[in-house]
Order: sequence, then structure tokens, then C-alpha cells
Amino acid sequence: MSNLYARDGISTVQPPLSQAVGYIVVVLLGVIIALVMMLITKLLKQTTGEDNKKTEMFMTANRTVRTGLTASAVISSWLWSTSLLGSSFVGYNYGVAGPFWFAAGCSPMIVFFALLGISCKRKIPEAHTSLEVVRIRYGRTAQVVFMILCLVNNIFACANMLLGAAAVISAVTGIHIIAATFLLPVGVTIYTFVGGIKATFLTDYFHTAFILIIACYFSVKAFSIDQIGSVGHLFDLLQAAAQRHPVAGNQDGTYLTMTSKGGILFGILHTCSNFGLVIMDTSYFIKAFSASPAAVVPGYTIGGIAYFAIPWGLGTIMSSVAIGLENAPNFPTFPRRMTTSEVSNGLVLPYAAITIAGKGGAAAVLLITFMAVTSTLSAQVIAVSSILSFDVYREYFKKSATDRDLIRSSHFGVIFFAVFSAGFSTMLHYVGIDLGWTLYMLGVVTCPGIFPMVFTILWRRQSKAAAILSPILGLATGLAVWLGTAAHWGGEVSVATTGEILPCMYGTVASCFSPIVYSVLITLVRPQNFDWASFKKERLALEKLEDDLTTAHHDHPPSLNHSVAENSLEDGGARSAAFDAQELKRWGRIAAFWSVATFLGHWVLWPLPMYGSHYVFGKKFYIAWVVVAIIWLWGTMLVGIFYPLFDGGIQQISQIYRALKERRTVTNGTPQGQEKGDASASPSTPSAASVTETVQADEAKDEGKL
Repeated sequence: MSNLYARDGISTVQPPLSQAVGYIVVVLLGVIIALVMMLITKLLKQTTGEDNKKTEMFMTANRTVRTGLTASAVISSWLWSTSLLGSSFVGYNYGVAGPFWFAAGCSPMIVFFALLGISCKRKIPEAHTSLEVVRIRYGRTAQVVFMILCLVNNIFACANMLLGAAAVISAVTGIHIIAATFLLPVGVTIYTFVGGIKATFLTDYFHTAFILIIACYFSVKAFSIDQIGSVGHLFDLLQAAAQRHPVAGNQDGTYLTMTSKGGILFGILHTCSNFGLVIMDTSYFIKAFSASPAAVVPGYTIGGIAYFAIPWGLGTIMSSVAIGLENAPNFPTFPRRMTTSEVSNGLVLPYAAITIAGKGGAAAVLLITFMAVTSTLSAQVIAVSSILSFDVYREYFKKSATDRDLIRSSHFGVIFFAVFSAGFSTMLHYVGIDLGWTLYMLGVVTCPGIFPMVFTILWRRQSKAAAILSPILGLATGLAVWLGTAAHWGGEVSVATTGEILPCMYGTVASCFSPIVYSVLITLVRPQNFDWASFKKERLALEKLEDDLTTAHHDHPPSLNHSVAENSLEDGGARSAAFDAQELKRWGRIAAFWSVATFLGHWVLWPLPMYGSHYVFGKKFYIAWVVVAIIWLWGTMLVGIFYPLFDGGIQQISQIYRALKERRTVTNGTPQGQEKGDASASPSTPSAASVTETVQADEAKDEGKL
């Protein structure tokens, strides 16, 4: 951890909420959300034919998720508890530079993934995981290497989330931190077990909406209390705080500058780490595979750019509140400053929330922390379960695995990883590792596979030997640099020295970029000339995908609405265009443009001139900085909440309503099937169960015709 200030001492802050409140949120609310998701999953099956007993539906949502829900899921994928807590944590340490670099280390990577996602759609449309791509191109040895790297990525990502979330929940409610660590995955396990990836998308949406509403509430509430009153007065408070305890490495010791040595070091470290978290996280590939081809690029681009405002806006405001009001009587730690341990455990956000909103603020932080960790944990759990089912069970144990076999193995994976991640996080806690340590060192273990994986998808020349050896050599290089620099600057290898920012930054950069050199040099010995068409020769899906993807019968309640045929023709014609080769190439070019533009805008053209100019914010500039962040944050809320509704959400809700209404009419004895082609027609009045059976029979009939 970056010990910018010597703040020793033991926390004496009493939890503002009772343990009962904590258990209600962590256990009862988690179970309620799980039950609601189970009900929605059952409802979707009965009214739209989305059957989670089918592997393609369970793992990829039949690859028909639209742009709005994809964008919301992308935002949610990065709404980690780490993002909410970590952005305020680095803002407290480095000033305004911290939250900005936190955000700049996320958005470009998310947008870049649109390029990989659309490339996979074009080259290997039937894939479920990135490891299937590796196996087909390079064989089983390479697949095992990347499988280990992906699993390590998922394990440390979950530990990062659980450590921060459990520490905050314990601090605001008094629940034992280990109890929180093991109880948080319970609800996640239940609804992921039942609903699969579609449940993940839906819970992503609801959790994202809730978190964004509270984040926007904090952005207004912070300026409604008398101690702050306005953005201008918050500027004055930050200036006064810099006089009391100047920031080492910042221009003039102020919090109000982008010229921050610690800030830019964190920016480099965080950008590389997040590149690894995106590329080596199977859940991102699953969500890309689940999106319709026309939704991948706009969904990831809109989601990535919209996400930028969350760590930037929320982190800037709440860290400024903590810094400015730390010497106020109503600050939780008054009359002392926050200890290094409290800061590193992610308590800047909850303490700032308590200061501006009392117990209500504590309750709000408890809820958004719970929502964030359960939503992102769900994606991690489904990612690991997909690896265990498709890349382990199907590949090495039962080649002829059926839907039932794969779903069973997926269920086992869900339960196993939820328990394992909680146990691993507990182990880290007891050896003295916290949110700050994992936030800094994460890239050392997540980055070695980045460029070998990118080359696997985009560069036909990378050889099998390069794909296998370069990530292994990169990991060894990163670990050696990390531990070596920790010993050099810290005098020993310990939790404290390995958690400092400089060793972590050097180790992360070495892990990230050394595999490029290894891959290119090894490839030059005997380059490959891979034929991309080879990807399509192997059958990966258990169902025929081409027709499912170019028609819209999964988007409408089958056989329950006489207008389905017309809608299917209209939607099918629109979607078939998305699969045209030239259209996919066009989306690829668009993705490449936005990847470059986002990186240049968020990482180069905006922050670097401000760093090099040694500019210190004036009051008007700081006001503009915060106001733009707030406007962007509110815009993100509108995108996250309303875009999915207007992009098919309202339509599907109305279809579900009509289907339920017709089922109710059938149950009450009213004749159906007056129109030609209505598969619900029956000589006698069927029950609700028979309608469901008819739906499934009609789907089977349609698949037979196709």
C-alpha cells in the first residue's frame, strides 16, 4: 500500500448500523433477489421460450442480447466494489488525479474489447469461451496454459472484490468480516445456478440501476449540507487540507493537480492490470458471445465510455468530502485522521457517506457495496463454471456431453467456485492482505496472457510455441521484477513491501509487455500462417445457431401471438444483415477506431498535458471539473437504466404481459386459435401447463423445419 502519510493507530469507529441490518442485507436481500431472478427465469421460459435447460440459453442467452442490455451489462461488469471503494481510496491518497486515472485505466480497455468481441463473432461464432478459441488454434497444451491464467485471473478478481466488500460491510454493521465473506456469494450462487448468463444480464441491469441512482444521490447530497454548500467551498476545504498535510509527490503538495507522481504511477499500473482483467476474464467473452453481432461494438463502446464517469465522478466527490471534512466533528474518525489500514480497506467512501448523510449514508453504501459485489461475482462465477463445463468436462471427460450433462457440470462449477473464492479471500485476510494490496498487485498475475491472447484472435502468424511459452515467461518475468524491486526498495519481501506502488507498477508492466517480445521472437523462428476458416470447421454449439441468430423467434413469445410471424420476418431480415461478412468487417473497423480514440482521449490527450504542465486547479476550473463529472455521471445513469428499456426491454415486457394474459384466458376457458398459425389452438381448453408444453413442442417443430 502507498504509505503517503504515517497514520498508525487502531480504528475505534463504532459501526453506525446494527448487525441485524447487515444480515438482513447480506442474507435476506440476497435470497430475495435470487428468488425474484428464479421467478423471472421461469416466466421467460413460459412466455418467450427461453429454456435454461438448454446449454446455449444457459451459457450464451441464445446469442441474441441487444445493445441496450449489453451496454448495461458492460457498465455492471466494471461496477466492482473495488471501483466504488478504490476510486475514493486513490482520490484520498493522490487528490483529483487518483479517480481520473482509475477511470482512465478502465474505459479504453472495455472499448478495445469490442474489437476482440466482433472478431470472435466473425471468425468463430459458435464459441462459448475464449479457451475454445485457443484449443482449436494451438491444441490442448496451450489451452491448459491459458486455462490456468484465466482461473488465476478470476480467483484474484473475486478476492479483490470480496476483501473490499467484506471490510466495508463489517465496518458499517459490525458483522464479522469472515461471515460477510462467506455469506456474500450465497444469493449469487442461487440465481446463477438457476438462471445462467441471462440471470446475470438481468441482475446486472437491476443492480446497475440501483447503484447509479445512489451514486447520483451522493453527487447531489454532498453539496446540500451546510459544511460544504457548494463546489466552490469544497475547493476551499481541499486547499486548507493540503496546508495541514501536503501530498508527497504532488505539485506544491496540493490535492488539486494532475501532476501527481503517485497518481500517474497508479494510472500506469491500473491500466495494465485492467487490460489483463478484461482480456483474461472469460466472462467478458461470454457476454460478447451472448450479444447479437450488431450489439457487440455499440454495446461495449457505449458501456465503456459511459462507465468512465462512475469512478471519476463518484471517486472525486467522495474522496474530496473525506479530505475536506476529516477534521470536522461529525467525521467518523474525529479527532484523528483515518489510519493507513482504514484507507487501504476501502473505508474512505463509507466514512464520507456517513459524514454527509449519517446512518442513511451508511445504509446506502452497504446496499451499493452488496449490489456491486454480487453482480460482478455472478459474472465471475458463470465464467469459471463455463470453463469447468466446456473446457474441462466436455473436452477431457465426456466429448459427447449432452445439454443435461453440461448444465450439471456448470451447476457444480457455480457452487465450487463460490465456496472456493470465499475460502481463498479468507486466507488472504488472515495473512494481512487487504483491498489496497490486491488492487496494486493484481496486474502481476493477470497481465501475462494479454498479448498472446490478443494475437491468437487478431494475428495469424503467432506460432504454437509462442502462444505456450510467452505467457509463462511473461509471468516469470513479472514475478521476478515485482519481488526483486520489493526487496530492493523495502529491504525484504513481505506483505508490506510487495504492496507498495513502485514494485507493483514495475512488476505489472513487466508481466504485461514482456510477452510481446517473447511472442514475436519465438514466432520469428517458425511463424504460423493460420487459416481463420479453420475455426468454423469444428462444431462447438449443441444447437444449430445460424437460424436461431438470424430469426427472432427467441425474442417473441412463440405461438402465443398471431403477429409473431410478421415480427420474425421483420427482425429476421434486420438481423441477417448483421451476419453479412462485409457488415462484420465494417463493425470491426468501427471498433478499431473507437478503441484508438478512447485511449487517446482518456489516457493521452486529456491527462498527459495536464501532468506535464504542472497545472494546479483554480476554483473555476475545479468547479467545471466536478460539474462535468456530475453531468457525465447522470448521463451514465440514464444510459444504464433507460437504454435497455427502449432497446427491446419495453417490447419484451409487453410480450410477456400479452402471453400471460392469453394463458389466463385459456385457463378461464375462452377458445383460442382463431387465427391461422396460432399454435395454441386446441379442440379443448388446455391448462396453463399444456400451453407451456405446446410452446416447447412448437419450438421443437420450428427447429425441425429450420
